[in-house]
Amino acid sequence: MLDIYKLGEDVLYTPTQRVTKFDSALKLLVDAMFETMDEADGVGLAAPQVGVSQKLFVVDDRNGNRIAFINPEIIETSVEEGPYEEGCLSLPGVYHNVIRPLGVTIQAQDVNGKAFTIKASGLLARVIQHENDHLNCRLFIDRLSDEDREMMVKVYERKNKTKKRGKR
Repeated sequence: MLDIYKLGEDVLYTPTQRVTKFDSALKLLVDAMFETMDEADGVGLAAPQVGVSQKLFVVDDRNGNRIAFINPEIIETSVEEGPYEEGCLSLPGVYHNVIRPLGVTIQAQDVNGKAFTIKASGLLARVIQHENDHLNCRLFIDRLSDEDREMMVKVYERKNKTKKRGKR
């Protein structure tokens, strides 16, 4: 299990670097990210969320598809957009509707460095966009209006204080 970094921690706002070594260390990181995501009951996890400033994220679309996206690039998005309630392992307990394209086409590499392209819609498209935002120093609350973002930060802080108080 890896530590999941939370709102306000610098690594979430540090530019990510391309992965250049496709070695056993990368495979171990990807495996640990899947394990951490599963333990936290998430559907996606980006490297910055576990303290690694690299272009890498993992997803589980809950249909048996577990995919590691290394050096991803969204090359196309649908014109159609829609709202969907999103949450984030870096902001536990905070949820809000976010408007995003309903479909995406993404190019990436797998853990061996082999290039692949996926055209996704539905939950998978949503998770891809959400996790890809992390690679660009962006959280889902950064896609909200200033007023909604401030409200979500306050909700997060209130819930975080409550949890800390409960540990005493």
